[in-house]
Amino acid sequence: MAFGYSDEEIRRVREASSLKELFAQRGALVKRGGDFWCCCPFHHEKTPSLKIDDVLGLWHCFGCGAGGDAISFVERAENMNFVEALEYLAERAHIPLQKQQQSGKNTPTSSTLTLKQLCKDAAEFYHCQLMRLTSEQAQAARDYLSSRQLGGDIPRLWNLGFAPGNGTLVSYLRSKSYSDADMIAANVALKNANGVVHDRFFNRIMFPIFDVSDNVIAFGGRVIGSGQPKYLNTSESPLFHKSRVLYGLNKAKTAMSEKGEAIVVEGYTDVIALHQSGITHAVATLGTALTSQHINVLSRYAKRSIVYLFDGDNAGQHAIERALQFIDDRFTPEAGAARVQLKAVTLPDNLDPAEFVAAHGGAALDALIAHAQPLLLFGIERRLSKYNLENPWERTQAFSDALSILAPIKHSLLAKEYVSLLADRCNVRTDDALKALAALRSNSAVSSAMRERTRSGMPPSSGVHPSASMQSSSGTFKQVNASVNSESYAQGTQVGFARRVRSSQAQSAPGKTTNRARIEFSVLCILIRKPEAIGRAYEQLQQIKWSVEVLSQLASFLCEEYKRAYSTHAACTTDVLMSALSQRFVSLMPRLSQGLMSVKDTDYQRLSYLFEELAIGDLEDKIIHARGRIKQLQALGENNSERDQLFCEISSMQKELFERKLKHQQSRG
Repeated sequence: MAFGYSDEEIRRVREASSLKELFAQRGALVKRGGDFWCCCPFHHEKTPSLKIDDVLGLWHCFGCGAGGDAISFVERAENMNFVEALEYLAERAHIPLQKQQQSGKNTPTSSTLTLKQLCKDAAEFYHCQLMRLTSEQAQAARDYLSSRQLGGDIPRLWNLGFAPGNGTLVSYLRSKSYSDADMIAANVALKNANGVVHDRFFNRIMFPIFDVSDNVIAFGGRVIGSGQPKYLNTSESPLFHKSRVLYGLNKAKTAMSEKGEAIVVEGYTDVIALHQSGITHAVATLGTALTSQHINVLSRYAKRSIVYLFDGDNAGQHAIERALQFIDDRFTPEAGAARVQLKAVTLPDNLDPAEFVAAHGGAALDALIAHAQPLLLFGIERRLSKYNLENPWERTQAFSDALSILAPIKHSLLAKEYVSLLADRCNVRTDDALKALAALRSNSAVSSAMRERTRSGMPPSSGVHPSASMQSSSGTFKQVNASVNSESYAQGTQVGFARRVRSSQAQSAPGKTTNRARIEFSVLCILIRKPEAIGRAYEQLQQIKWSVEVLSQLASFLCEEYKRAYSTHAACTTDVLMSALSQRFVSLMPRLSQGLMSVKDTDYQRLSYLFEELAIGDLEDKIIHARGRIKQLQALGENNSERDQLFCEISSMQKELFERKLKHQQSRG
């Protein structure tokens, strides 16, 4: 059981989800033989390099290395976690899921589907109160919306609502058989010190927050009158994570894809006002600055640029400084297809976007957006504007202040171009400016942003995911220096591909090491495609000295799954194994999908040959280790029985090695 769902349920969802249909929704497919190909949605390309095997239920991009099954595709495409993707596909395929209580947990968890339906019903309740309630507070809410040009058909189009509070929502949801625990989990209700469950929102205009698939997942409420806080958002919940959700994305994503551009503002009413004025590719952050997760999500739709629209007031200026913290190598030309074009505009006269379009119209805002500056240049100009460049002392301060923006990208050509510009503006010699750039150190804000980027799963500038554990390059595997501990293995967290298991391997030639890793991986892929062979290969899998720890763990996992299936008379099929592997070895899934696609029916006959290849390698390593030990003993000047015993063992192993190699070569011929 994974994440509270049985392996059988996960298998049913995976089998019912057609990869061909999922990818067809995002672009044209080209059929080649029995497979389908398309342009990868996760990096920019003109020639299809993503292969879809609908029979195996796997996909792999030969351009960026991404791959996996239907669940992993939805995770990546829709910015969901595993459970969200599983439930999304289950709902799409009309497959009911029964979430079970996991061992070690005393309290049941609410199903994500239940919480989404609860939020949907809450949104309908709030909307009905706005449109029909005759109280003074409800009328004040309608009057406020009208004063902001948000009346007429807008409340219906955006499903706006009103929260009267006083337990009305709790009573309504109880009448629809929702539990108090569900309401609290969805964060539409709270429990006070006396244990009484009450409405979270009171006397507020309600803005439902939708995910990219049009499910209500949270709410934002604006107080009527002068109460505090002015805006109150749903807290973090199983459905809602404000650092990666954008208000209006469900409505804006199509226009973003068509224009290749996204507009980011800071308020619900700004988004609605912009959409009503014809700027339908606008979204808003939710009480937070633009984060790396937001940029990751937007980059999937806005391939050309992301324009951050800052208010002209003090809060808007503070937001600019926060945005500058996210500058890193993704902003440079060296990032290639993974480059992020983040631009910025500050509105004049201290206006917010809604006020600006009300006063000047959408066309005027479009004109401002068309002249948006790259965020780097925007930030530099803003820093310089704070100083009197006619004063030598202030000019020096201005240079240092503006130069610090370039610290995270100081090695890029773009940074050197901006340094030349900065040197001209501040009357500094170009050579001196370049030396100052080279001497810069990244500040803690940048380091923090980079750490967040790593946690959020953002791809690095090369376009390759940091957890891609094995990458094919000119026929060899690249080893990533990362460790795998038992806890991360048990929990299925992403792990790097390659802590060495045996110290003697470190003495081996790089070509030999990478070739062995390739053979080991091929053996495991064949066994996953032909699970019936695991039983016959069981002892050999236990004896192999695996060169890479994650492969050692993968082999142990296959043996455990075979034993479990054998003892319970359950089926051990490729689908069953892949379902379990997708939970335990998240980072290996892209590489596994590629490896499984390359396995041919005749490869099963090669297993004995490959196992013998590995056994010969193990024997060679034993000889190397024994020779190394003899040298140690000789250096110590010791003449003892251990050295004599090692000489005998080496002689015997060399004879065995010669015979096995000869026989192995004959079998290959």
